[in-house]
Amino acid sequence: MDALYFLLPIAFIAGLIDAAIGGGGLIQLPGLFGILPRELPAALLGTNKFASIWGTASAAFNYARRIAIPWQIILPSAVMAFAGSFAGAQLAHTLPASWFRPIVIVLLAVMLVYLWRRPALGSIDAGRPLTRRDALLGAALGCGIGFYDGIFGPGTGTFLIFLFVRSFHFDFLRASACSKVVNLATNAAALVFFIPAKLLLWQLAIPMALANIAGAQVGTRLALRGGNHWLRRLFLTLALVLLGRLLWQQIAG
Repeated sequence: MDALYFLLPIAFIAGLIDAAIGGGGLIQLPGLFGILPRELPAALLGTNKFASIWGTASAAFNYARRIAIPWQIILPSAVMAFAGSFAGAQLAHTLPASWFRPIVIVLLAVMLVYLWRRPALGSIDAGRPLTRRDALLGAALGCGIGFYDGIFGPGTGTFLIFLFVRSFHFDFLRASACSKVVNLATNAAALVFFIPAKLLLWQLAIPMALANIAGAQVGTRLALRGGNHWLRRLFLTLALVLLGRLLWQQIAG
């Protein structure tokens, strides 16, 4: 109960941020590790995924009611993301995170420079007809991002939004909505492992899931009201925070 006094506000804020632009794991997972340092790390990871998936599902449902989601692209992307995430999780214990961190740092830096030099990118949805080639590209992106989420993870939602904006010329609002559906699949793939292995702290996971849902409700409303200009600023801020965190981890070893 003492832990919940701290974890419920953290889960609420994580759900809010994640629903708007992704990156809730940057708040919720460190919170779990900081407040419960003696718990098994895998159990904290499972608890985080369980709480997150409910907030993500809530956000995806809210977005789908208000934004036209291109299901012909997003469904294949989500299916392949599930498969990729499950495969990545199986290899996570064999490939150390230190192998991936420098690559992700470079990719984040390139992405930030690219967006900074193109201020109009993601401000307007092109609304162009989507083709079979787009569906295949969406499936490939989903598989790649899902594999990354299963094997390493930080910044999954950030990369998804950027790739949807860059590849399909969505605006940030539509890209954020689509990313929630794909993130839902990657979280579900992780829980396929965590739940049978009993790597969840249910007494924390269920209340945190409810707080995550509440935060997601607020986050989607803020995103829909704020529009693309607000989301772009929040996205750049989140990407900078993620880049700084990974750089610090790399320097600190």
